[in-house]
Amino acid sequence: MVDDAAEVRFEGLKVLVIDDSKTIRRTAETLLAKAGCEVLTATDGFEALSVIADNRPDLIFVDIMMPRLDGYQTCALIKHNKMFRDVPVIMLSSKDGLFDRARGRIVGSDQYLTKPFSRDELLDAVRSHANRVA
Repeated sequence: MVDDAAEVRFEGLKVLVIDDSKTIRRTAETLLAKAGCEVLTATDGFEALSVIADNRPDLIFVDIMMPRLDGYQTCALIKHNKMFRDVPVIMLSSKDGLFDRARGRIVGSDQYLTKPFSRDELLDAVRSHANRVA
């Protein structure tokens, strides 16, 4: 059996994970760092906006349900900014409904990932967008 972890490498890819759940942030950070990503984190949309401006991530994962500024609002702000509109945004949610997915698309998200996600689902999402930022 081949170890997939050795094949999945995203050296130099800067990924931001925005989630108010410490567990989700830690899980994503660990999995992405093992794959070679530089991982940034934020606990909500307001904090994320300054992290984005200061660090210019290549890819953003954003939780939908967060205090102060939710994932839809955060995604819309990113996508309406000329400097960051081309950064892929992947919505994270424990809800898997058609309405939630459609609303994510309306605000400009590039993909929708349901929590809890597996290592493979997370890395597949990165892989599908990494070629756009390389």
